[in-house]
Formats: sequence, C-alpha cells, structure tokens
Amino acid sequence: MLMGEKAFGLSTPALDYMAQEINSLIELKVQTAIVIGGGNIFRGMEIAKNGIERTTADYMGMLATVMNALALQDALGKKGISVRVMSGLQVHGVVEPYIQRRAVSLLEKNNVVIFAAGTGNPFFTTDTAAALRAMEIGADIIFKATKVDGVYSEDPVKNPSAVKYDRISYTDVLDKGLSVMDLTAITLCKDNNIPIVVFKLDNQGSIKRAVLGESVGTVVGSF
Repeated sequence: MLMGEKAFGLSTPALDYMAQEINSLIELKVQTAIVIGGGNIFRGMEIAKNGIERTTADYMGMLATVMNALALQDALGKKGISVRVMSGLQVHGVVEPYIQRRAVSLLEKNNVVIFAAGTGNPFFTTDTAAALRAMEIGADIIFKATKVDGVYSEDPVKNPSAVKYDRISYTDVLDKGLSVMDLTAITLCKDNNIPIVVFKLDNQGSIKRAVLGESVGTVVGSF
C-alpha cells in the first residue's frame, strides 16, 4: 500500500491517504495501534530464498518496517495527530523500544502507536506480530488492511469464480488453509478470541465503516 503506483519504495500520496484514513478513527476517539510491514522496501523471506541467511534477511526486513513507521509517523504528524513509534528492535536515538505498559499508556492518552520491527525476532511474520501486540495491549479487534476486499475460497485474481466469505471461523480458516494471516497468527487470535476483519484499504472510508460495525470485507471469529 505504501508504494502507491510505484514499483518500489514509498509514495507520498499513499502515505497521505493512509494518514487520512487513520485520522478518521482519531476523530471517532478510537484508540488505534498500527503494526506496519516492510514489503515495499524489503521482503526477508524472498531474499532468504536467494541465498542470504534467513536470520540476517529477517533482521533486514525488520529495519525496513522501522523506515515505514517513521514515514507514516511523519505523515500523521503533519495532520496534527499525536503519534509514537515503538520498535521490537533496539534502534537507539531513532525510535523508542516497545514496552507493553508504555504502549497502553500512550494509547490511553490518545496517541496513535505504530509498532515497528515485528516481534523483534527472526522467523516471525508481521501477521504474528499483529496478533501478539493485539493481545498485549488488550485490543478489541484486529483490522487487516489488504489489497483484496475480504477472504476468498481461492485467489480471486487466479480464479474469478472464487467465493467471498462475509464471515468465517478461525477453525475453517485453518482447515482450509486460507490466506488470511499465517497459521501462528490465526491460532493466537483463536486462542484469545480476538476477531479479525480483512478489508481493502484503498476503498476510501472502509476502515471507518468497519470500526462503526458496518459490513466491510470478511470477519474471522468464533462462529
């Protein structure tokens, strides 16, 4: 999403759009935390397949998420939004380290908190980081912003006849091997009963509608 129309890197219009969408939640006085990826800059798993040692590649990917977090922090700050970046990796002098109680305190004071560097450990995805942070801060729900408008039985790009689910259980996601979040993340959400809404972020206003309880994308939960 942060690439916009580019093939690589950061797009200023994309950052501005994302900041506008997040601002719509702040106007509703919704406590908002964001887990950000780094695929627009660096994909650790893909690079690892080409010869770089996996642990090294994953740390490189984590650093890419810190760069994205700083860019989004800047875009939100320009809209007058109080925002802090907390990193699972120690990056002294640039961002503060992730501390659970500190994150909760910042959210309670109406700051947007951006979680960078995943869990701070190699071999764990951004999905797993999102599930973990959601549990740690006591989140009510996870919204997964994607390029598709929900969860399908198959890849809708490859199979136009794929069926979209309005809602689906954690168990069905796991049994069917659907590409919602990785299995570790889904299992964490299932065990802690945190619902997930998968929606298309570039549908303007979709995240606000989702937070207001409107039918947007697909809900994954205990059904």
